[in-house]
Amino acid sequence: MTGLSIVVPVYRVERTLARCVQSIVDQKVADCEVILVDDGSPDGCPAMCDDWARRYDCITVIHKENGGLSDARNAGIAAATKDYVTFVDSDDFLSPDTLAPLMALLAEHADYDIVEYPICMDRGGDDQSVTTFRPQAYTDRKRYWLAEQAYNHTYACNKVFRRTLFFAETSAKRLSTHGAQESGIAERGDVRFPVGRAFEDIATLPALLERARTVAVTDIGMYHYCVNPDGITMTAGGREWEQLLDAHLQVVGRMGMESVAEQVYYMTVVNIQLQTYKLTHRPPRLETRHVSRWWRMETPVMCAKAACLNIIGMKALCRLVNALAPNR
Repeated sequence: MTGLSIVVPVYRVERTLARCVQSIVDQKVADCEVILVDDGSPDGCPAMCDDWARRYDCITVIHKENGGLSDARNAGIAAATKDYVTFVDSDDFLSPDTLAPLMALLAEHADYDIVEYPICMDRGGDDQSVTTFRPQAYTDRKRYWLAEQAYNHTYACNKVFRRTLFFAETSAKRLSTHGAQESGIAERGDVRFPVGRAFEDIATLPALLERARTVAVTDIGMYHYCVNPDGITMTAGGREWEQLLDAHLQVVGRMGMESVAEQVYYMTVVNIQLQTYKLTHRPPRLETRHVSRWWRMETPVMCAKAACLNIIGMKALCRLVNALAPNR
């Protein structure tokens, strides 16, 4: 039987914790453990977590000093014991019949190391946007990254991961079966979410993809991401945008520019560089590349930026965009 560890970081979520945990226990996954990680929450959340653990045998609680979202997730990873692990933020929730069908899918496909499922961005009221997928499996992580535009939804929360991807021994096993060319991966050690860093998911997902044999996307289930207008994603400043850019530079630097999909991704990173420059006025770090199919970009604005980039280069484009829209 395929088991699942569900890691739930908890901090200052008295209003939403019950909704979150109830949506998890209602999933009826046959073999699962729910790990509530109390990240030093100063309110009633620690007691609420303990109460949930008394009510359900599958729930355990970790009480720890406050270390942030990444540190809480990492504590959950260290405590997890099942074959797969997934993450649910405590202000979010799951649609019914999400996790059990996902686990059935994983039981049918033993080679799937990561499965991504639909996510609904809920901004309040009727303001929602849904990202869903046509079922597909990828043995080429670059193809997954580009074809699914995974760089636009690197969230940890709408994915189920083989737990051993987070540990160094995963690469050692792959080394023994795939040959010496994997030795670079084998030396990288454990994968964890970077503590104290914004946009921690984009800093982590590429490392997990490096170790995955097969990545699948599915139309099964739904994760409800409740957008916090005061959260880091909505209020990010220059420091946070620099961290986002750093993570993408690690990935785009290994990409070519031959296909339209690669050029679309490059222009996505260009937009991150433009916003970073606007907030910091530091010299751009993304190198200028020629976008040969600039007219094939996804929006007229992106087409215009690509055409300008080809003519004037990255530094001048940053200055131009900042001059045209300094407060946007």
